[in-house]
Amino acid sequence: MKRIIQTIDAPAAIGPYSQAVEVGDTLYISGQIPLDPKTMKVVEGGIKEQTLQVLNNIGAILKEAGYNYSDVVKSTCFLSDMANFKAMNEVYGLYYSENPPARAAFAVKELPMGVLIEIETVAAK
Repeated sequence: MKRIIQTIDAPAAIGPYSQAVEVGDTLYISGQIPLDPKTMKVVEGGIKEQTLQVLNNIGAILKEAGYNYSDVVKSTCFLSDMANFKAMNEVYGLYYSENPPARAAFAVKELPMGVLIEIETVAAK
């Protein structure tokens, strides 16, 4: 049985998808981009500010579903430019400093709304 997760503390979906779906003890969080959930606008700043917003959005969804960052088992990071990899890692590491999840990170041609980063996440209990 699947449960749809929705919170006003993370950006509303900008397409036909759910913020997250829980199946059993596994939570699948859709790719999050650096939108401020209150304004639905891209946060100002560079890759560090955008990564921070993305991870805060993920945190809000985790919380709504009854999970936390320590439950994250896999992340996929999509970057608009691999030159941002190091700076993204600096922020990402603040959220996953111990027992970090498995992860893939790669550059893509472009991301929605011209953002610098998108992260999708899987968490499990």
